[in-house]
Amino acid sequence: MTNQQSGPGEDEPGQDPQRRDEDLAALIERLLAQVPDRTQKDLAAGAGISYPTLNAWMNRTRGTSRIDPEKLRGLVEVFRRWGVRTTPREFFEAVGRPVPGPSGDEREARLLKLYRQLPESRQRALLKDAEAMLQISRIM
Repeated sequence: MTNQQSGPGEDEPGQDPQRRDEDLAALIERLLAQVPDRTQKDLAAGAGISYPTLNAWMNRTRGTSRIDPEKLRGLVEVFRRWGVRTTPREFFEAVGRPVPGPSGDEREARLLKLYRQLPESRQRALLKDAEAMLQISRIM
């Protein structure tokens, strides 16, 4: 089995700093090479991504800067299930995005509980604020 990190964005000890210049296609290609019995089709199916979409990322004919963070996390999880050591940080850096913080069930449940206690107008305002924070974090 794989070694799990203490946080989803943390680097593995001794990670090669040169790999940080990889784009998504190069990263996936390198990781797939570690599991020669697996294919892009296996990866796409395991991560819940259509094969044509993954193939377009691999051929660099489709942009990767707006990939849903859950799809990136899904790719990480598939590789980890296959015994490949990787981190969410590698994937987020490969698409040029900041690494989101950890999202534990307890933290999400607390946020949802607070959200549900707000009046509807405050819920809408909170969503707008969160979307603005997300946009700003993508720029920085």
